[in-house]
Amino acid sequence: MIPETLKTSLQARVASAITAREAAVDVMKELQAHYGWLTDEAVEEAAALLGLSPLQVEELATFYEMIYRRPVGKKVIHVCDSISCWCADCDKLIQYLKDKLGVGLGGTTADGMFTLVPCCCMGMCGDSPAMSVGGTPYGRLTPELVDEILEMERKKA
Repeated sequence: MIPETLKTSLQARVASAITAREAAVDVMKELQAHYGWLTDEAVEEAAALLGLSPLQVEELATFYEMIYRRPVGKKVIHVCDSISCWCADCDKLIQYLKDKLGVGLGGTTADGMFTLVPCCCMGMCGDSPAMSVGGTPYGRLTPELVDEILEMERKKA
C-alpha cells in the first residue's frame, strides 16, 4: 500500500494529464521508486489511479525496458548494445561486467547492489561504448573506468 502523500501526488499528476495513459509512465516510475520494482500490487494501484485495467497497465509496463516487473538491485546497470556501441566493442565490455559482477545479463549481484541488463540505445553513440548506472550515464568506457564507476556507485548507494 502506498503512502497517502504519494497517492495524492499521483492523483494530481493523473488529473493534470489530458488522458490517463499520458500519466501512466510517470505513475509506474513513481510506484517503482517506492517499491523498488513494479510489483503486482503496484500494477493494481496504478490501474486504480489511472482508471485502466491491470492488464492495460501490464501491457504498458512490459513495453518500457526501464520499468521492472521483477526485483532488481539497488542500482540497475544498462549497457548499450546498439550498433554504435557494438562497433566500439560493447561485447567485451558486457563480458567484463558479467565477469566482474559474477552475473549474467538480467542477473543481480549476490549483495543485491547491481542488476545488469542490456539496452537498445542510450543516445550516446558519440561516446560509445556506454552504460548507465542507476540512471547516471557513462561513456567511452574501458575496464579501468568501469571499475572506478562501480566503486563510486557502491559508495553512493
